[in-house]
Amino acid sequence: MKVVIVEDEKPALEKLEMMLKEYDPEIDVVARFGSVIQTVNWIKNAGEDADLFFMDILLTDGQSFDIFEQVEINKPVIFITAYNEYAIKAFKVNSIDYLLKPLNYEDLYKSMEKIKVLRENLPANKERIQYDELSRVLLDMNRNYKNRFMVKVGEHIRSVKTENISLFYAEGRTVFLITSKQHKYIVDYTLEELMNNLDPDMFFRVNRSFIVNINAIQDVVVYSNSRLLIELNQPFDTEIIVSRERVAQLKTWFEGA
Repeated sequence: MKVVIVEDEKPALEKLEMMLKEYDPEIDVVARFGSVIQTVNWIKNAGEDADLFFMDILLTDGQSFDIFEQVEINKPVIFITAYNEYAIKAFKVNSIDYLLKPLNYEDLYKSMEKIKVLRENLPANKERIQYDELSRVLLDMNRNYKNRFMVKVGEHIRSVKTENISLFYAEGRTVFLITSKQHKYIVDYTLEELMNNLDPDMFFRVNRSFIVNINAIQDVVVYSNSRLLIELNQPFDTEIIVSRERVAQLKTWFEGA
């Protein structure tokens, strides 16, 4: 693996290199920079030669975020900084991890193992890993999906396991869930919020109003205007039509990995 380190503090640079060699003696640190301008110039000329970037945030001539405003980086980036207030901004500019100084080997090890697992699970015919694909896989690995929802029944509160939910649907601003036993409850989430909390392998948003569980689907039928009709394995009064722009996505989801 070819690594670039952007760090203006020599002790921190040496410590990181030592830890990387401890993790894998075959890691090749191909470049070291302490400024924005040096990094930008190198990326313009040789950026494709790197597999991974480590970046401190505060550099001699600005912040490492300035680098992303001048060049495109399609490789994984791990930030290492003494300041935790930059975390949100870091994840908006292609970071896949954010480590706080003083750096310890355990944190570095975990980050490198994430990258190793991601590389092993991406398609073998891809010689270069693009950031957007890598970060998407990382997000799926790290995300904890909801395994149950709290619902109210009169003055009572109950818990419904996510695996027992057949679908969610919206009527105006109210969102309901339907269980496999045909129980109906109101949930205090929008459909957008639900999609951020549900396992995408199990649930799919077929249109603006419906999210369905793959285990609740009995049949998918070709419908008019290149759309699809979903038939559930339980009675439901409303037709569930897959919008045209989601048909291809549903077919991919339905087929699975």
